[in-house]
Amino acid sequence: MTHTIAVLPGDGIGHEIVEQAQRVLSALGLDLTMEQAPVGGTAFDLHGHPLPEATLALAKRSSAILFGAVGDWKYDSLPREHRPEQAILGLRKNLGLFANLRPAILYPQLANASSLKPEVVSGLDILIIRELTGDIYFGKPRGVRVVEDGPFKGEQEGYDTMRYAESEVRRIARVGFEAAQKRNKKLCSVDKANVLETSQFWRDIMIDVAKDYPDVELSHMYIDNAAMQLVRAPKEFDVIVTGNIFGDILSDEAAMLTGSIGMLPSASLNASNQGLYEPSHGSAPDIAGKNVANPLATILSAAMLLRYSLNEAAAADRVENAVKAVLEQGLRTADIFEAGTTKVSTSQMGDAVLKALN
Repeated sequence: MTHTIAVLPGDGIGHEIVEQAQRVLSALGLDLTMEQAPVGGTAFDLHGHPLPEATLALAKRSSAILFGAVGDWKYDSLPREHRPEQAILGLRKNLGLFANLRPAILYPQLANASSLKPEVVSGLDILIIRELTGDIYFGKPRGVRVVEDGPFKGEQEGYDTMRYAESEVRRIARVGFEAAQKRNKKLCSVDKANVLETSQFWRDIMIDVAKDYPDVELSHMYIDNAAMQLVRAPKEFDVIVTGNIFGDILSDEAAMLTGSIGMLPSASLNASNQGLYEPSHGSAPDIAGKNVANPLATILSAAMLLRYSLNEAAAADRVENAVKAVLEQGLRTADIFEAGTTKVSTSQMGDAVLKALN
């Protein structure tokens, strides 16, 4: 079966890192067709919109999307609807990509690159599952208005709405429980139920869904404590499931436990396992075009693409093992370089992964 992969490099270092992931996918001998389209600031410059209709159409008819990164300081003055970041939000909404999976794995070779002591993070392997299409990011009403009463009457105020429907919580809960069943059968639900009605609603549903998964140990943690525990004792976690805004924060925090955000892949899936796969880092316009960015998160995202959307587990294993091999060889891009290792460029790291793959 031929699979169409929508390749959306985006802005900044996006083209450099996606190119290396494409090379890896092409070397696997699978029946893949990769079609490229502009997105983000690049698309705005070409078509006046960060997510052109043709790009969205390609994404919709593809088995999966290989995404780079979007954003650049030069677009910060644009109206919000035209900023590069709206492209990723638009793709999530239009494709129903509600479940974001971010594994945080510390490879033994990178123990010294972590921001924490090796004894605290050695052996780290956690999975953060973030609900992606609800919460305060998408809740309405939102905007700017004049305060009608109270101590700030007459002033302007900005406001957003945190909200979740029951079905939204149930479906992400099931993704979390099913992932935990395949791992160490521990699921921690993160909320702020002591303050937020939305979070209490979330917690009540998590407890109810847990009845269908008696083999999984469910625990609950407030977001502030979870952020602290993720630094204090990260290996106590197995699978974390949480809402959109809390997941946004925790997944980036977890990235630094692994040595570099350049090592953290991600998958965003819909109900049919069509997915968008991207590194967790940004577009890094300051180093764009310098051939120094770390492509491993993007290559590992391609492995997730193979595993979750194409059902090619053996090919995914090959890619992940190739990444482990190059790290074992002591090859490092600048973000994970340390004394005693060999610094390589973006393309050289891609060459090394291809060699290890073959």
